[in-house]
Amino acid sequence: MRQAAAPTPKEITVRGIILGVLITLVFTAAQVYLGLKVGLTFATSIPAAVISMALLSAFKDATIQENNIVQTIASAAGTLASVIFVLPGLIMIGWWAKVPFWPTFGCCAIGGVLGVMYTMPLRRALVSQSDLPYPEGVAAAEVLKVGMASRNGAAEGKAGLLALVWGSLASALFAAGSAVKVMAGEVAIYFKTGAGATGIGASSSLALLGAGHLMGITVGIAMLAGLLIAWGVLVPLMTALHPAPLLSAAEQALSVWKTDVRMMGAGTIGAAALVTLAGLAKPVIGGLKSALETARLAKANKGVALPRTEQDLPLFIVGLVTMISMVPAGWLLATFLQGTVLAELAWPLVAVGIGYIIIAGMFAAAVCGYMAGLIGSSNSPVSGIAILTILGAALSVGMVGRHVMGPEVAQALVAFALFVTTVVLAVAVIGNDNLQDLKTGQLVDATPWKQQVALLVGVFAGSAVVPPVLDLLNHANGFAGAANVGVISSTPLAAPQAALISTLAKGVIGGNLPWHLLGYGAALGLGLVLLNYLLKRFSDNKYSLPPLGVGLAIYLPSAVTAPVVVGAVAGYLFERAMARRASGETAKRLGVLIMSGFIVGESLFNVALAGLIVMSGDGEPLAIANSMSEAQTMIVALIVGIVVVAGLYSWSAKSARSCAA
Repeated sequence: MRQAAAPTPKEITVRGIILGVLITLVFTAAQVYLGLKVGLTFATSIPAAVISMALLSAFKDATIQENNIVQTIASAAGTLASVIFVLPGLIMIGWWAKVPFWPTFGCCAIGGVLGVMYTMPLRRALVSQSDLPYPEGVAAAEVLKVGMASRNGAAEGKAGLLALVWGSLASALFAAGSAVKVMAGEVAIYFKTGAGATGIGASSSLALLGAGHLMGITVGIAMLAGLLIAWGVLVPLMTALHPAPLLSAAEQALSVWKTDVRMMGAGTIGAAALVTLAGLAKPVIGGLKSALETARLAKANKGVALPRTEQDLPLFIVGLVTMISMVPAGWLLATFLQGTVLAELAWPLVAVGIGYIIIAGMFAAAVCGYMAGLIGSSNSPVSGIAILTILGAALSVGMVGRHVMGPEVAQALVAFALFVTTVVLAVAVIGNDNLQDLKTGQLVDATPWKQQVALLVGVFAGSAVVPPVLDLLNHANGFAGAANVGVISSTPLAAPQAALISTLAKGVIGGNLPWHLLGYGAALGLGLVLLNYLLKRFSDNKYSLPPLGVGLAIYLPSAVTAPVVVGAVAGYLFERAMARRASGETAKRLGVLIMSGFIVGESLFNVALAGLIVMSGDGEPLAIANSMSEAQTMIVALIVGIVVVAGLYSWSAKSARSCAA
């Protein structure tokens, strides 16, 4: 007697797609702001899964696979928003005055589609047949399983949604305190060190504390090391070598950090990324070979039906979509050059751009996909990929236009290199996300091709959100280093990653890149790589010091990295305390969701504030006059921050006990 086939679970549904798109819209807006402010983004799969389970629990026929589709769509928000690491550079160099919708949507959507297509053939080699840990993919699967398994799981799902809400409200109100000027936006101290100067600053930001908690103690310690190197060694040393007695300690320290130390940090990131990528060459090539061999065997066994959980989109469709994508990509690049000083070179530049997107995109997607499996999407070296991509793009387009070089031509070549890099970065970050999501799907018995379609939905939804939010923030705040004509607020967003990428592009094409500073940073990066290798070897992989984390802390402002370090340490202490409790794992998951709420709440508040700035024409529409000194507002921010974080950690522990009861 034949055994009845297992029923096909409900996966892609109209309600799931609508919910996934709505979550994507919210998280993408939050990610754009966070990335522009601090140069970091966070993974959205877990909070999206919690929201999905809490809302879809109203439907008795909701399945774990349907919830997985929702988080797959929404996860595009945590990755595609990373294109803002490059796009503001077009405003910084004066190429764009405002953010046009269709070119921005196009480069995000085309890159995102290619990211899915390029990593699809790697699924079996790097997910199904691999022992890579995929930390975030496994964590998302565990959240889905717990939330769907039992009454306690359902209770945890509701508590998780409440955790997100509490975290979001707390961080939004905390950010509002800064906007009304009763709390300081930054706590800082700078001082002279003989002829030199140094100091430290820390943004009073719950979002950054949340980011530190999510990154973990290993990255937190690496960033602490970077802070000590930058502000404990390099800034005092270099300010002493270039005395400026007429400047204040803050002016002297920040000036040297911005012009010299920051560029060393870029060299550190670049060197660490190159070594990391070189070490990945063998496993990535092996994964590609395995994928091709699997495809060949599948073709040979064409009559044998694959299990539902092994069904990808056909390779024919993958190849066809990839080739078809080159048409709008070519049109997009040609339109970008239309009416510019490079119009006569449009054909060779478009050819170079398309070739670069194909080759560099495949490489970046494969490497980022592997790194997602190794250390997770959030910790994948996207910054290093972006640096290497812009260097390659600038060299490639610079060779085409070098014979007609002039100031206007150089600016146009830099702009074109940035635009091409945006597409490649979109490929890389979506490739990074695709394999992580597919790992979650494997663990919850999802159908791969349905997840791949869901991610494409998320790509288009996220691509539609990035341009208007980016343009709103450009109009309200502007970006540091840009002309900011017509900008309302006097406090521009730092957009640190975009500032670095555009500086590198201008330096390569203009021939004035400070290679000596990059070289010093690269030497430091190689030393950190060696130190990390020795640390892992002699501790049997128990301890590590990620060189990319150290380099980021040297490059990013201390106001960004210091609260991230505090958040990482606070998260470590909380999770260590919870580890000894029966409900500890639930408490840890709730803590993660509160920290995700911190990021979402503060970011969305500031996006809404940008809208208020634009509508009112006032750079500080919520500010109220008060007699508090700067020191007093710093103390208020510090006390309120400690009370809020401690209170919500305590709430997590109590709620976890209630869920287990």
